[in-house]
Amino acid sequence: MTLDEILKEIEKAETFVVLAHENPDGDAMGSTLAVATVLKNMGKTTIDVLFKEYPANFKMLPNIDLIKSKATLERYDMAIVVDCPDVKRVGKSYEDYIENAKVIVQFDHHLKNTMFGDYNVVNPVAPACSQILSSSFSYMNIEITKDVAICLLTGIITDTGGFRFSSVTTETFEFAAWALSKGVNVSKIYKEAMMTKTKSQFEAEKLAIDRLELIDDGKITFTYITKEDEKALNVKPGETDGIPNIGVTIKDVEVAIFAHERENGFKISFRSNRIDVSDICMLFGGGGHKLAAGCFIDAKLEDLKKAVIEETIKHLK
Repeated sequence: MTLDEILKEIEKAETFVVLAHENPDGDAMGSTLAVATVLKNMGKTTIDVLFKEYPANFKMLPNIDLIKSKATLERYDMAIVVDCPDVKRVGKSYEDYIENAKVIVQFDHHLKNTMFGDYNVVNPVAPACSQILSSSFSYMNIEITKDVAICLLTGIITDTGGFRFSSVTTETFEFAAWALSKGVNVSKIYKEAMMTKTKSQFEAEKLAIDRLELIDDGKITFTYITKEDEKALNVKPGETDGIPNIGVTIKDVEVAIFAHERENGFKISFRSNRIDVSDICMLFGGGGHKLAAGCFIDAKLEDLKKAVIEETIKHLK
């Protein structure tokens, strides 16, 4: 089985780079650090987790010091990529570390995965990559210590919206119950990952709500944040992550759209209560999950707004 082969490759390897999609969310953070912690517990000493930047509210995770912005080696024995359906999603700065690794292993839960690894553990039904890792570690007889459990549960809680999304399974709650029995403070993780906001995060969300438009008889919402907004409010990485979910909490809204200006255009995040928004995102070169997806568009705000709303209306019909 693939997992047996992965374990043999891990045992042989000495140097590791652990990666996920850029602009990491809780699942990307939890999954990478869970993997890094497992490797550390196995006695591996060269482990680089690479992110240019990450949200400050995840600084409480174990072994956060393993995260670096620059790699310490040019080539690694193994690249382990989590929560990332395509090599390009890790960011241009880190793509070569995957391509040049002797062995590439990936764990992912995105539906439209390019299967870029030498070994691919992909389950689109899983609500979080962290949940795939929990079952994979158990199968490989790798001990899930308290620190590993904290990382995994952080990923599960954030990617299920605090156990709110329809993707949750009995395994989701079984793992949470098991972690609780091992002394993991589930309520603390929930509070820090889901409920605690900085002042700048609150102000960014408030601005997005003030701008939020109801479109197509209230079936669609649209809002945005610009680079100037972020500068004025002193918004840090990750502090806009909750904004895409705001629109779908409004009764009768089918799709919420959030445009977030970056250096070379806008990242467009879609959330849905019913339709497959990954299909819409694919038309613009993106992808994701059925009810949560995204794409990147290099265009003026008004132009991209018109384009994504027109396409969303077509899919609603």
